[in-house]
Amino acid sequence: MKKFFNLILLIFISSCSSNEDNEVISDTLYFPPTNTNTWETKSISSLGWNQSQVQPLFDYLELKNTKGFIILHHGKIVMEEYFNGHTANDTWQWNSAGKTLTASIIGIAQQENLLNINTKVSQYLGTGWTSEPLLKENLITSRHLLTMTSGINDESELIITPNLTYLADAGTRWSYHNVFQKLMDVVATSSGQTFENYFNVKLKNKIGMDGFWNNGVIYKIYHSNTRSMARFGLLALNKGKWSNEQIINQTYFNESISTSQNINPSYGYLWWLNGKSNFMLPGSQTSFTGSIVPNAPAEMYAAMGAADQRIYVVPSKKLVIVRMGEASNPANPSFAVSGFDTELWEKINAVIN
Repeated sequence: MKKFFNLILLIFISSCSSNEDNEVISDTLYFPPTNTNTWETKSISSLGWNQSQVQPLFDYLELKNTKGFIILHHGKIVMEEYFNGHTANDTWQWNSAGKTLTASIIGIAQQENLLNINTKVSQYLGTGWTSEPLLKENLITSRHLLTMTSGINDESELIITPNLTYLADAGTRWSYHNVFQKLMDVVATSSGQTFENYFNVKLKNKIGMDGFWNNGVIYKIYHSNTRSMARFGLLALNKGKWSNEQIINQTYFNESISTSQNINPSYGYLWWLNGKSNFMLPGSQTSFTGSIVPNAPAEMYAAMGAADQRIYVVPSKKLVIVRMGEASNPANPSFAVSGFDTELWEKINAVIN
């Protein structure tokens, strides 16, 4: 009986070891320190990935105007590469991928009872924040802004009151629109401080991000180095929890990465969702059949911004993949989803599968 027990124990211990460096692979995630720039790594060979396909991936990324690229597995860096003169310390804009930062802050403010996403926006910003009839304006909640279903006219991306006119009742039309930035004003008003200050205290500093908000042409855009984008991706992989601290309420985060309305099932709370039956694109009212990235894992959720800024999160594989840079196709830059994603995932799959 003792020999049998020892045999079982030996088999168990062997099964917990990786094939090369005896690293124990478990569901436990690694979180880098918030006060230093150190970050643990793991080798491609320890994961059994295809080393011969790494250079073709890097060649593609460089060809497509990439500046920074990172793959995390269980929180540890497996790949980190910089291109076209960019360095690990250089900052770059997130563009609309930063909308997910805003969604996260809304969740934090709600869990602190500063706001409720189902309450009309005019309760926080006052009436007249749009140019809609008051009856229609009062239909718009923060949740409508989170889900791109405010019904506000989307002819202009410049968010000034005269441009915020009525097109449809809130909740009846999905349209990718920069009016989401009014959520920043909701946070500022409800917290009694600037949005940037609230963001820094409640999120940025807690996970060790660098970066800053800069007033872009049409809305505030976050800038950071590539590792900071990866830090936020790691927080998203762990459903809003950083190490032992639940920074974003998990119930709210799960809502964020679930279909938020029945018009565009591939959209959550400012997150893009893969693996749904159909999707809509910015600037269009057409519904396309299939997933936004057909060759990526169906469970993937993603932060996507203009010029192909990306954070891909794949829970079952414990992967976070970050791409920063200029537009992959400068002649036809995308606002969010683009054919670049399918091409990039073809190269990623060749490495990880």
